[in-house]
Amino acid sequence: MTMSLIWLFIVLSAFLAGLINGSMPAVAEAAMTGAGSAVQLCLGIAGPICLWSGILEVLKASGALDMLAKLLGPINRLLFPAASLDRETLQAISANMSANLLGLGNAATPAGIKAVERMASKSPGIASNDMCTLIVLNTASIQLIPVTVAGIRASLGASAPFDILPAVLLTSLVSVSSGLLAAKIMRHFW
Repeated sequence: MTMSLIWLFIVLSAFLAGLINGSMPAVAEAAMTGAGSAVQLCLGIAGPICLWSGILEVLKASGALDMLAKLLGPINRLLFPAASLDRETLQAISANMSANLLGLGNAATPAGIKAVERMASKSPGIASNDMCTLIVLNTASIQLIPVTVAGIRASLGASAPFDILPAVLLTSLVSVSSGLLAAKIMRHFW
């Protein structure tokens, strides 16, 4: 509801500024052009997102996701000591992390929500340390394959949409390290 009000305020402010400045035709043209560009962008990135979401489902159905969960098990037990006692929570965390590694934030969301719901049942009304750590990892995830960004770059005509891999890997490693450090420090204060 709040975001809707914020967007409404922004749109109305733009129209009001256009009326005051006498540039209403330019505002109307920009609105129509922007709407067309938004649809074109959505269609351009829909293919890569569908492809990688499908690959994630194949991994899940083939049991490869369970193998990945076992590989991520030691890391997850270290990062999520309380949640690691519940196998289903650990699998949801692993699925979330796997999707984020592939750069599929949209596909990672359901698994992340499932993991947080399971963790919340153990500490109702209070965000546990494990929940905060998962939120940090989900927000500043390490992306080995930035599918969404590459899809956007490809839809806009980039000749090599994946040439950003080194920069994405470096920045995601720095953001995850910083976030985890902050989460570990903050857990001692609250």
